[in-house]
Amino acid sequence: MKAAVITFPGSNCDRDLRVAFQRAGAEVVQVWHKDETFPAGTDLVAVPGGFSFGDYLRCGAIAANSPIARAIRAHAERGGYVLGICNGFQVLTELGLLPGALMRNAGLTFLCRQVPLEVVTTACDFTSGYNTGARLNVPVAHHDGNYQIDSEGLAELKDQDRIAFRYAAGINGSVDDIAGILSENRRVLGMMPHPERAVDDDHGGTDGAAMFASLAGALAAV
Repeated sequence: MKAAVITFPGSNCDRDLRVAFQRAGAEVVQVWHKDETFPAGTDLVAVPGGFSFGDYLRCGAIAANSPIARAIRAHAERGGYVLGICNGFQVLTELGLLPGALMRNAGLTFLCRQVPLEVVTTACDFTSGYNTGARLNVPVAHHDGNYQIDSEGLAELKDQDRIAFRYAAGINGSVDDIAGILSENRRVLGMMPHPERAVDDDHGGTDGAAMFASLAGALAAV
């Protein structure tokens, strides 16, 4: 598997993502936000957490208008895999690749701690390494992680089994405690928690490692 990890001004989890994919056996290339294309053979594009462009204007809004954003959209539209974590999730909603929006946390506080997650579906290559209903401990670090979507959109996510993760205990006001969602073709995942920060025992746990391993396995089989 070849993964492209994007770096924006203000990204702070791009190296973590690179290491997580490399641990899973992937070839990883770093891509700057001013680049306009991805290297030939790129299977998956990863949009990392952080504070792209300082979160000025609106979280992810400026990044969604950067030169590389057109390539992200094109990659997704031709069926490529895209993973957006934290700020990356915000970028994907700004690009229109995922529905809904990320608002300020309930209580208007920045949250930085381990949280319990529930795996809602395993019917995608991102979560196939887990069991449905499994409980994971994964870090969060966000101020604008309150996922919101209208009732019609929420019903669609549920009907299509596109909720990937829920917070096992409500932490930020997200509707239905949603922590991560999938695109219609199940090849784009946006999530607020940081699985790339949970791939080494020295990080406090390895519950995120199965995501990168299952992706690498699925793409190696293609």
